Amino acid sequence: MSLTSKQRKALKAKAHHLNPVIRVGQNGISEGVIQETGIALNTHELIKVQVQQGDRDARLKSGALLAEKTGAELVHHIGKIIILYRPKEDQ
Repeated sequence: MSLTSKQRKALKAKAHHLNPVIRVGQNGISEGVIQETGIALNTHELIKVQVQQGDRDARLKSGALLAEKTGAELVHHIGKIIILYRPKEDQ
């Protein structure tokens, strides 16, 4: 699943007013964080994640890992906030 620049722009605008629903602490990505992120993505499709790790590269790697493990797309990252998107599966 690859997003076009227009889709990314629309998702960023849609996520602007959202608050982070997942918080990743100093210990990084755990199985519990991955499971909770999957549940949040199933519920909302578009979520914000706040990553509290030290430097920028570590936060970006954590966001990419979380996106990979949950099957989501990393839409955008700025500071400690990462936006993830995964469309709901048809039921």
